[in-house]
Amino acid sequence: MKQAMVFAAGLGTRLKPLTDTMPKALVRVGGQPLLWHVIMKLKAAGYERIVVNVHHFAQQIVDYLSANDNFGLDIRISDETSGLLETGGGIRKALPLFDPSSPVLIHNVDILTGELSLLCEAREVQRDCPLCEDIPHPDALLLVSERKTKRYLLFDDDLRLQGWTNIETGELRGRIGDRRLAFSGIHVLWPTIFPLLEQMPERFPIMDFYLKVCADCLIRGYEQKDLRLLDVGKLDTLDQANEFITK
Repeated sequence: MKQAMVFAAGLGTRLKPLTDTMPKALVRVGGQPLLWHVIMKLKAAGYERIVVNVHHFAQQIVDYLSANDNFGLDIRISDETSGLLETGGGIRKALPLFDPSSPVLIHNVDILTGELSLLCEAREVQRDCPLCEDIPHPDALLLVSERKTKRYLLFDDDLRLQGWTNIETGELRGRIGDRRLAFSGIHVLWPTIFPLLEQMPERFPIMDFYLKVCADCLIRGYEQKDLRLLDVGKLDTLDQANEFITK
């Protein structure tokens, strides 16, 4: 089973005042909510089960999905209304909602992308696809690319995760790597790593977890050349987003 989780619980503070009355997931781009764009991409790629975590204006998201009959998919809600759990804690809480024998793709709701080979867009098994069953897989795979940002993941020549750095502050966590690449907010976890997630506290960032276990687990980057990606996290990116989805 192809299954995914969409992070939709955030407060969306960078999109105020829009998010004073609605969740970030329902902010519209090209006439449709951000959540719609992500779900449609996942559905086209053959994903059958999607877990959506909710917190800010949670009921609006639940009502939106219900009004659209869950888009014909098995969509489940991971309720974080009692308190945000951050990215790692959100995945940990949602684990019981997934098939424990299949990998889970994680996708931020405010990330728009072009074609992603990581998602097996063509549906058929592709020999070069890192999600396909006949290809040896890591414990987690992080979609990365060469683009300008303040925060980078550090990898060795084999794209095994070594560390993280903020080039603006000079902060370095983990080890210096041979390659410096930007994280897309899209990643895949295999069941081999689920037990370690379950040992973590209730609330934690997923990147803290990856940096903690990367010396013992195989956390790899998957570099997609010419990746088209837009973080729709600020008001000034909404106009760019409307243009982005027409290309």
